[in-house]
Amino acid sequence: MDLFRAHVLVCGGTGCTSSGSAELIKRFEEQLAANGLDKEVKVVRTGCFGLCEAGPVVIVYPEGTFYSRIKVEDVDEIVTEHLLKGRIVNHLVYKEKAEEEETHTTLEDIDFYRPQMRLALRNCGRIDPENIDEYIAFDGYKALGKVLTEMSPEDVIQEMIKSGLRGRGGGGFPTGKKWQFAAASKADQKYIICNADEGDPGAFMDRSILEGDPHSVIEAMAIGGYAIGASEGYVYVRAEYPIAVKRLQLAIDQAREYGLLGKDIFGTGFNFDMYIRLGAGAFVCGEETALMHSIEGGRGEPTPKPPFPAVRGLFDKPSNINNVETYANIPQIILNGADWFTSIGTPGNSGTKVFALGGKINNTGLVEVPMGTPLRDVIYKIGGGIPNGKAFKAVQTGGPSGGCIPAENLDIAIDYDSLTAIGSMMGSGGMIVMDEDNCMVDIARFFLDFTVDESCGKCTPCRIGTKRMLEILERIVEGKGEPGDIEKLETLGENIKKTALCGLGQTAPNPVLSTLKYFRHEYEAHIYEKRCPAHHCQKLLNYVITDKCRGCTLCSKVCPAGAITGTVKEQHVIDTAKCLKCGACMEKCRFGAIEKH
Repeated sequence: MDLFRAHVLVCGGTGCTSSGSAELIKRFEEQLAANGLDKEVKVVRTGCFGLCEAGPVVIVYPEGTFYSRIKVEDVDEIVTEHLLKGRIVNHLVYKEKAEEEETHTTLEDIDFYRPQMRLALRNCGRIDPENIDEYIAFDGYKALGKVLTEMSPEDVIQEMIKSGLRGRGGGGFPTGKKWQFAAASKADQKYIICNADEGDPGAFMDRSILEGDPHSVIEAMAIGGYAIGASEGYVYVRAEYPIAVKRLQLAIDQAREYGLLGKDIFGTGFNFDMYIRLGAGAFVCGEETALMHSIEGGRGEPTPKPPFPAVRGLFDKPSNINNVETYANIPQIILNGADWFTSIGTPGNSGTKVFALGGKINNTGLVEVPMGTPLRDVIYKIGGGIPNGKAFKAVQTGGPSGGCIPAENLDIAIDYDSLTAIGSMMGSGGMIVMDEDNCMVDIARFFLDFTVDESCGKCTPCRIGTKRMLEILERIVEGKGEPGDIEKLETLGENIKKTALCGLGQTAPNPVLSTLKYFRHEYEAHIYEKRCPAHHCQKLLNYVITDKCRGCTLCSKVCPAGAITGTVKEQHVIDTAKCLKCGACMEKCRFGAIEKH
């Protein structure tokens, strides 16, 4: 084994790759060779470090120096100064705020990481995901060895039940109970399935785990296969995740080569192998029965339950489905014990949860916190608050199936039960932050538009009911709302929740119903006053030129409708009847003299 005095870890997740991290790796290798350091320093392409806002990210060990927003032209300086002369390049080290002089050298120095507890993400950004030996060096496949040599299938299931691990895919059903149901079914063939069809807008937790730690999912699925009596597994992953697919397939190949998949694993007589199936990006295939139909080669549509997959699932055989994040927790539970896992989080909500933090927030990226962490801590301590001094307005959790949580609930504990109680849900882990400039009616319209587009169309409540709701919302944001529209939305929403075929259809009205619950006044303003309180909906805006106007005439020159009149050095006027409300004048004004009302 080659030994190196230093390692340069470069984020190889999708976010940093799109920002040019592959070019950084190439340049590092070239410069290390040019300086005679290629035998002393190793460059490692890792998974996501989490702080996507600071990417591309480079960490140099053994110091652990955290370099952020690195460009190709910065590489030469890091090599010659840090790696050759041993001097940290301070102006490239991450800073909490652009204006501060103090630099934060390591992960432990950064506010974004301090409150976090990385369990599911424990190896992301820590190991080379394309090297099975690095996974093994961090106790990889030790849990599989333990269950196969020291535990019976029932022992494994009882440990999972005792841990209280709940499904991280959205519903929060107890994982151990799910495995117990599948184990109880008698059949000549069973299947264990990983749902990696991450379809929520703004969600990228599962993708990052597959990119940064694919062996953790493979190991957990093999453990699950042993527990329920399954000899085959399938990972259903969307084709839009090429890096995740590539690394997962490489990991499967490596596990087979090491005898960790296939026949007679660890010499125990246990046989288990697994395969990848690519999805075309249908949101509905996140629903377990639709997912199984897609694996079978059929149309991705849900079917009524019962029978549940544990009784009749993939290819009409008993099957168990969990998502990527759920599986990523399992090896650690086996190694450290159920009591350790239940010591994290809150009663009934054990462990941690990963969130994809995005929207109007300073620190976008992946966040993993213990269950029960206050929402305020995630938004302000980890997320760094709202940009540009704007006021926090709401956060959407659970994606199109979730709801909007207003500022009055900022101190709520993040867990399955607390979020459900206020009309939202955990979901898979998308967390979209909104500020004072977001119109909550338009936010509801956005999520419902997504749901309508992604509906499989099998059941009438989802196919037609959500379309009618969207039509009402579109009228409201265009200034054509009518008295009674709010009541229609509420009635339609409640009926869809009660009658839609699958969980996705049943939760589709949640963004509308939650915004009606907490932001009803915005709907009323749109309908009865024909105005958008957030000044967002174009059709409800009026542009006004104030006395700050210096009469420079730029606004009149860019107005496509000729709606602005006035002479040089005199205050101009907008003819609201002609105004197209395009905002071109406001963008061009150098004096801040144009306001929208």
